[in-house]
Amino acid sequence: MTARMLRLFPGPPEEIALDGAYLAHRLHERGSAGRPLVYASFVASLDGRIALRDPATGESRLPAGLVSGNDFRLFQELQAQADCFVTHGGYLRDLAAGRLDDVLQVGTQEATRDLARWRADNGLAPQPALVIASASLDFPMPDSPARHGQRVVIATGAAAPAERVAQWRAAGHEVLAVGSGASVEGGPLVDELGRRGLRSIYLLTGPRMLDTMMRGHRLSRLYLTTAHRLLGGESFHSMLAGPELGDAGRLRLCALNYDASAPDGTGQFFAHFEPRPA
Repeated sequence: MTARMLRLFPGPPEEIALDGAYLAHRLHERGSAGRPLVYASFVASLDGRIALRDPATGESRLPAGLVSGNDFRLFQELQAQADCFVTHGGYLRDLAAGRLDDVLQVGTQEATRDLARWRADNGLAPQPALVIASASLDFPMPDSPARHGQRVVIATGAAAPAERVAQWRAAGHEVLAVGSGASVEGGPLVDELGRRGLRSIYLLTGPRMLDTMMRGHRLSRLYLTTAHRLLGGESFHSMLAGPELGDAGRLRLCALNYDASAPDGTGQFFAHFEPRPA
């Protein structure tokens, strides 16, 4: 049976199908090469945790029951609309260590073949380009992008280690300097990707990238799943970590849906927001 959810806003309340709900947003058509549409997604608990951190090792983990199958389906629908994924070196290190699953491709499993067909029907490349943001440039390159024919670009700051920049370029990878320090800055990164013809950019990253995108006024849309549970924990990650954003953090609610079935029967909200105009 196809999963259903209740659309609460904009109203009036109406039951809708979950499959296809985010594909209907057609994000790949909303951006342009001159002004790419940049979007991010997070899953959080009611007390604002997106992950828990082991104080002894510093390793992060997703708590059991925070992510559901319905949420993952909508995550994959967001992936399907991207010209480009932005990930980071920390994810690639966790991937190589077996702590996280590989989510760098679209429609490669039998259950998601419909998303591969959707990309083809909508004129998108078989796979999004992959941008790896890293200040240290110290990460393992996974083999899945090469196997699936993905274009890979490495983004770093102007003060990144010169020897590692040279190593990655010698290995045949394009390296962009898009920040005045060691780290990537959101504004220069988006501008550079726009010049390369990318129109829809999905941030598969964490709090630091969200922060720089918000401060640079480059985030177009934020998708947030809120699992109806409290996690607690003394060491954790939230969506942002850093100085106050001020007015740059003002968002307006565009849609709110309620899924009563998951995770674990406690329910979850699916919402998306856009920056409030200045």
